[in-house]
Amino acid sequence: MLSCRRRRYVLHYLKQTDGVADLRELVAQIAAWENGVPTTEVTYEQRTRVYTALRQSHLPKLDDSDIISFDADRGTVVLTDAASELEVYLDVVPHDDIPWSKYYLGLGVLCTGFVVGMWVGLLPFSLIPPLAGTTLVTVLFTASALVHVRHDSRMQLGANGMPPNETGGEDA
Repeated sequence: MLSCRRRRYVLHYLKQTDGVADLRELVAQIAAWENGVPTTEVTYEQRTRVYTALRQSHLPKLDDSDIISFDADRGTVVLTDAASELEVYLDVVPHDDIPWSKYYLGLGVLCTGFVVGMWVGLLPFSLIPPLAGTTLVTVLFTASALVHVRHDSRMQLGANGMPPNETGGEDA
């Protein structure tokens, strides 16, 4: 379900609009995101391409999976309670990012080397007071965690603004 960019865009938009959207507004916003223009500059052709794909394929698939409720006659799209089960899959990790697990492993190895250098008395580590060394390690991990939290909040579908950069997957 989430391998398609347009379906992710649908979920992103619905999460921004408290789970309810008019089909016309949804189409205009997705066309704007796809073409990198404001919604007021989306052309008829761009809207038509998105409308056709959403109406004939993506919205019915999401509706069949009970992720959304799509009323074609009224032109309404509503996020269902079942969509909350997808939360674990909605974090977008760009393909060029270093995984946070590897980052923390590297930071842990660096800090361990630093502490061992202080403990064994290697220069220049032996010149650093133990409290200063402990403070430095703590500050590094705390700052990293703060950056991690901020990064994750921007890379979550439904965050304000454009959808986050993607890992790839099917385009339309």
